Amino acid sequence: MIIRRPPSLRYSDVTPREVYLNRRRFLGAGTAAVAALAGPFSAQAFVKLNTAKSTNGAAGEKVTSKDLVGGFNNFYEFGTGKEEPAQLAPKWKVPSPWTVKIDGEVGKAQTIDLDALMKLAPLEEHIYRHRCVEAWSIVVPWIGIPLSAVLKQVNPTGNAKYVAFESYYDSKAMLSPRSAGIRFPYVEGLRLDEAMHPLALLVVGAYGESLLNQNGAPLRLVVPWKYGFKSIKSISKISLVDKELPTTWNISARNEYGFYSNVNPKRDHPRWSQAEERRLGEGSVLSPKTIPTRLFNGYPEVAGLYTGMDLIKNY
Repeated sequence: MIIRRPPSLRYSDVTPREVYLNRRRFLGAGTAAVAALAGPFSAQAFVKLNTAKSTNGAAGEKVTSKDLVGGFNNFYEFGTGKEEPAQLAPKWKVPSPWTVKIDGEVGKAQTIDLDALMKLAPLEEHIYRHRCVEAWSIVVPWIGIPLSAVLKQVNPTGNAKYVAFESYYDSKAMLSPRSAGIRFPYVEGLRLDEAMHPLALLVVGAYGESLLNQNGAPLRLVVPWKYGFKSIKSISKISLVDKELPTTWNISARNEYGFYSNVNPKRDHPRWSQAEERRLGEGSVLSPKTIPTRLFNGYPEVAGLYTGMDLIKNY
């Protein structure tokens, strides 16, 4: 169902959703099996997003519950445990207006606020599989615009080969690099042709509403054929560059997290197999649903981006 967004309401006029998380536990078998939430979210009114179209990129698969996606996250700025972001991130007051600086190898460098960015293309809902490197997965109805719409706006030069992303970092509200064990601000990157692929989405909402803080409010990237850590949250800067760039987890553990990070069942993590994944919220506590991992997370339309590449070496 499409819910019309009030025309007089700017995204930046709305207070970010304050979520007070009741005690909840994720129980399971193995290293990351998750089963049940105890207690619902309690929240203020939130922005409903009007979407121009909905695309099911995970046809036939059950959408993961909103509470589960809001309560089990990797977001190291707000904690290294899966439950901590849902407890800590809602306390962060998202700067308003939110702006994104876009620079580098472009003809039209600019700083654009979120409301203007959202007008560059109609909002679309894409139901995507989302695969974590830790071998769990979810299915989420993300809402956003193609990343390509933003990149075309700034006229990339012939020297632009890669796209670098940087997260917002607030040292007063977020963990220190020492506490988190990684460098901040968080940085990620894609090849330019990957960034221009229509599946790459700049996301402003999920489940018909604008994003929860713990899910990357107010603007995040979703690249569904790559492991989840490539989908950087709370983006404040985008730069087009001419060389492959350092990324946060590649800096922290190069032998575990490569630049490409494509979902590949044949390329194991050094500490565990990637051949299977646990679908969160499905199955039982003691027997979570386990499914075979698919190359490119089941999005074969991106395969042409990697023709002739060794996907074991270029992991």
